[in-house]
Amino acid sequence: MKRRDFVKLSSLGTTAIILDGCKTKDSAEKKPIVYPVGMKNIKVISTWNAGLQANKVAFEVLKNKGVAIDAIEKGLNVTESDLENTSVGIGGLPDANGDVTLDACIMDHEFNCGSVSYLKNIENPISVARKVMEDTPHVMLSGKGAYDFAIQKDFEHQELLTESSKKMWKEWKLENNNVLPAINHENHDTIAMIALDEKGNLSTGCTTSGWAYKLGGRVGDSPIIGAGVYLDNQVGAACATGMGEAIIKICGSHAIVELMRNGSSPQEACKIAVQRIKNSNKDLKDLQVGFIAMNKNGEIGSYSLYSGFNYAYQDAQESKLIDSKFDLEWD
Repeated sequence: MKRRDFVKLSSLGTTAIILDGCKTKDSAEKKPIVYPVGMKNIKVISTWNAGLQANKVAFEVLKNKGVAIDAIEKGLNVTESDLENTSVGIGGLPDANGDVTLDACIMDHEFNCGSVSYLKNIENPISVARKVMEDTPHVMLSGKGAYDFAIQKDFEHQELLTESSKKMWKEWKLENNNVLPAINHENHDTIAMIALDEKGNLSTGCTTSGWAYKLGGRVGDSPIIGAGVYLDNQVGAACATGMGEAIIKICGSHAIVELMRNGSSPQEACKIAVQRIKNSNKDLKDLQVGFIAMNKNGEIGSYSLYSGFNYAYQDAQESKLIDSKFDLEWD
């Protein structure tokens, strides 16, 4: 059995068993739910203000009758290639050793998914993750293996450490005694995105250079299916941003999709996931996390532990940045 098929089966198995055991004559005769489709329903959401420009590119793909998975890749490429963004792609802040290492994952409406972690010297890890999804029997490639695969697929070797990021790294080493910066509204990582296309299909993806000045080899939630992103096309999709270690502990994005499956709205599901993080961590100081979610009907929700999290929204009528609801104010 392929690993990708195992991911699909593991997400469906328990639910299928429960539903099969609960079938009745009435339930068998119920008509399938009809979800909204068509150009008027297409939309994109993504984390943080960098998502505004990424959404515009993604929405152009959808507007031209493109599919959600293409919108995700092309939209996230914009942020990965932005030299001014220090949290994603080229220009990202390095690890403690001065190496820029990138993580990304992508998932389509048929449970296909691909991921790369600890990838060096490749500008667009989300595109490499898609190649992993489409051209290998695997879900994740890491480190030198991910790099070698990218070169094999004609991605170009690229120096990712810009002069400005190098300067900030050197200042951190001199002035901060190697103490990691707080993950908050001023210092955060990740752009994650959800797209809904005209056929009513969802896709999602996430890309990041990770926690600034992290220990060499550290990987957060962003490339982990079920933590950084997850979707079930019959239910909805969710993405995460913030301190990956806390998100991994509760399988954050998967938890939100399962909450939506069981009747929670996207907003309620995001809030419950944040509450789980709050309850599973003794020390909440400098522990920012935020979630966005979209269900199959195109309804949207978001929630963060602390104030300061926002997300970008784009449809045919408007493009805007929305402040998320939250639990706690920063001191």
